Amino acid sequence: MSYRCDVTPLYNLIANILDFSRYAMIGFAFLLMAFEAVFFNAILASNQLITKVSTVGSVVFLLMMNLLPEQTTFTPFLLSSVFILMFLHTVFSLYQTRDAELYLLNAGIYLSLATMCYFPAILLVVWGVIALSIIHKGSFRLHLLPFIGFLFPYFVYFVIHFLMGDLTTVWQAYGNWFTDFRLMASQFSWPLVGLYGFLLLTVLMPVFMPRNYSFEKAVAPRLKVAMSIILVFFGIFMLFIGPIASSSGVFMLSLSILFSLELAYIDGLRWSSVSFIICILSVIALHYILLYI
Repeated sequence: MSYRCDVTPLYNLIANILDFSRYAMIGFAFLLMAFEAVFFNAILASNQLITKVSTVGSVVFLLMMNLLPEQTTFTPFLLSSVFILMFLHTVFSLYQTRDAELYLLNAGIYLSLATMCYFPAILLVVWGVIALSIIHKGSFRLHLLPFIGFLFPYFVYFVIHFLMGDLTTVWQAYGNWFTDFRLMASQFSWPLVGLYGFLLLTVLMPVFMPRNYSFEKAVAPRLKVAMSIILVFFGIFMLFIGPIASSSGVFMLSLSILFSLELAYIDGLRWSSVSFIICILSVIALHYILLYI
């Protein structure tokens, strides 16, 4: 299945380089997934969402991001998630940063590069605005910096195509994406809806029952949890955009943050352990058992 389209230039570039061999593409996807799992764990640890010596983030990330068979190949979201993780880490770090100008500019650049791999990630611009309002970071002038950072890679990209003489074609491709934008539910099946519902219940129920948590009292981690919960709802909305392998990415990423938090801090691991085992069994069923039915 080809995921290339006119509004994913960075993904198209990497995919074209790897197109000489199916095994090269799968191998690159494996290495990218492994790197992202380690990076994801480091982000959670540095933001006090898991303990410093824990590797639970990497395990949960690998579980969630490989839940469906379609996710185990080189998809636009897999490449995009490198930049989305950088974007999330930068936004999470803003609350404890005094001189935030460079962080705000970088956040915009990371998200812009993410959209060049998986264009629906542009919806995270709205999440970024909400996150900045939650942490109350800086003035209105500072809040313009992420937008400047976001526009800069596209400015360079459009200038290149202007010099090549095909700017109109590229501009039209982006216009067509917005014109043809549709929400779709046809890719869902009842078992998949049930699995997503179970995962959502697993991560949200303990969050709204804080007495179950031996969590940090600091304000910063709690703000990051609030931003992650909001990200879940953006992920739910994005489930209805495009092929399920890519559209489920933000949803799975947001669940990975909260599920890792649950496994790291919940008092009495019975609920989270059972949920974790069910997730593992679901992966086995989706990847292997269904092949023989």
